[in-house]
Amino acid sequence: MVPGPRVWTADIKLTHPQQIYLRAGLDDKPRRFWYSIVTITNNCGKEVDFYPKCELMTDTFEITPAGKSVSPSVFAQLARRYKNTYPLLERLEEAGNKLLQGEDNAKDIALIWPDFDAAAKQIKVFITGLSNEVAVVVHPVAKDADGKPVKVFLRKTLELTYELKDDSSLRSSASLVFKSKRWIMR
Repeated sequence: MVPGPRVWTADIKLTHPQQIYLRAGLDDKPRRFWYSIVTITNNCGKEVDFYPKCELMTDTFEITPAGKSVSPSVFAQLARRYKNTYPLLERLEEAGNKLLQGEDNAKDIALIWPDFDAAAKQIKVFITGLSNEVAVVVHPVAKDADGKPVKVFLRKTLELTYELKDDSSLRSSASLVFKSKRWIMR
């Protein structure tokens, strides 16, 4: 597929997912979270609309949106930890809906998930909103009220694949090994 003249894709740099273990939630129990920090830069030549979404999917088919069931205290801890490296770090939910042009307007965004299924051996991270490219396909089975095939809209999405290194019973020392990065329509 060749992008049209008005299609844009932002530049992205990211840290691979890492663990953070801290007390969070109403019960203040210790919990494990995973996070990644992405820097998104608009070098498209114009201001663009920005509607980001991110999900983590395990090979056991557990899908968790970034930020779901994550206490604000987890982000606050990351903001303190990275205050010198990413002084304007934002939560995904508060990243705004515009990407201004240029390096000076790059956004540093924290993607945070609660710990995932201990049986998982691989995860995929899907980041949508880095491009306005879409594709429309006809659903092979579903029909609308008039009996016409339902159209499905797919967005250009960055897919990152990682394998879990180490034994799942030693989760605190587990790390993720980067396997692949590709653009997909999802």
